Amino acid sequence: MAEERIISGLNEDAIWQQVNADFSINPDPLGYHVVLQQESRRVLLDMDIDLGGGFESGSAFTTFSSYLFGRDAFRFAIHREGFLDEIGKFFGMQDVVLGFGDFDKRFVVKTNDEAKTIELFSDAELRNTLTSLPDLSFGIVQYLLESTDDKAPFLELRIEDGITDPDILRKAYHSFFSVLEKLD
Repeated sequence: MAEERIISGLNEDAIWQQVNADFSINPDPLGYHVVLQQESRRVLLDMDIDLGGGFESGSAFTTFSSYLFGRDAFRFAIHREGFLDEIGKFFGMQDVVLGFGDFDKRFVVKTNDEAKTIELFSDAELRNTLTSLPDLSFGIVQYLLESTDDKAPFLELRIEDGITDPDILRKAYHSFFSVLEKLD
């Protein structure tokens, strides 16, 4: 098992200096796996690009994930609206409309607390960043903890693209971290 690489700093700027240094050494990595430690938060950044070959078309993703200290019942999930969602709406499936025009058009939003979700996505910069990213899913997921059989809540942003542009990656991280701070 590979040793966990940790990049830590007092703020986002300090962390991003180190991330930028990594990408200046290797501007087109096929993988990038680090723990970003800012303040008391640890965010796993996992990027993988599989170019495929032969009959394989390849795949790519970038994921930010962090344990949520708060164990309340609040849940939300968003993903890009696609063809199946349009069919589902035709047959009566509904998603939550947050009241943010372009954001509501592009994403299907599911939640158990509409008011809290509206507050969570009230920041226009956050919404603009998310709508600018390729196909994504973002929400609170449950994972089994290794040390116990308990499930724990994690905030996870999964982008279906290997983001190798440090500026775009930083915008995605900033958006993720801002939601993380609001949740905890």
